[in-house]
Amino acid sequence: MGVVEFTDTELMICSAARLLEDRKTVFVGWGMPQVVAMLAERLYTPNLVQVFEFGAIGPRSLTPFVRGTMGGPSNVYQSLQWINMNWAFSYAVTGYIDYGMIGALQVDLYGNVNSTLLGGTYERPGRRFPGSGGGNEVASLCWKTIIVLKHEPRRFVKLLDFVTSPGYLDGPGAREKAGLPRGTGPWRVVTSKALIGFDEVTKKMTLLGVLRGVKVADVLEGMGFEPLLDAKLQEIEPPLDEELRILRQEVDPSGLIIRGERMRTER
Repeated sequence: MGVVEFTDTELMICSAARLLEDRKTVFVGWGMPQVVAMLAERLYTPNLVQVFEFGAIGPRSLTPFVRGTMGGPSNVYQSLQWINMNWAFSYAVTGYIDYGMIGALQVDLYGNVNSTLLGGTYERPGRRFPGSGGGNEVASLCWKTIIVLKHEPRRFVKLLDFVTSPGYLDGPGAREKAGLPRGTGPWRVVTSKALIGFDEVTKKMTLLGVLRGVKVADVLEGMGFEPLLDAKLQEIEPPLDEELRILRQEVDPSGLIIRGERMRTER
């Protein structure tokens, strides 16, 4: 069997790519979500329709990731449509987007996301970050939102420094009371150690699986709150050789996104 080496970022990308379904639509955020969609299209979902907030609908991900741009060649090549931002979000508003995928600085027990600031206030933050972009609309309107982030206590917090994008707010029924579409919301949280879902009744985070070779206790220590535990915890398979080959040679040969903390585990 042997040992496989990879980065924490590569693990998150591969785990997220396996979640997507063929012949579905996905609203893609900047950076890691782009690479997830590119890998999925090459290996698992050849008929995936990617949607980008600037207006590209259904591009073919046949070129490598391009640094620092959403509107680069990897996101527009052979698009089915190239429209404007209002039209792109209108597809989400009218229920045509199956999956949304976003990153996060912080996330809480109910899947609410902060990508705006750390410390201080909105007017005088300790540190300012890019903020929502289209993240709020993705989390508000897509049927299933996938959140991708590194597994660290500072990221899984009881109280967000700022609520950028809504999860289940403060519990069951809160999204609907806020006017968000029924049936939408966070679906999975993909981390560098685990796969997390949400309980259908309480809407609280529920640990679904852990990476092969990682202890459940280590996963829980990496969170600032205690999630629910699924009755049948899955074992997450490390990145496959073919996944790593495509990531490193075709999708991100410059290593702009896939670099990160080195990891290793048994195949």
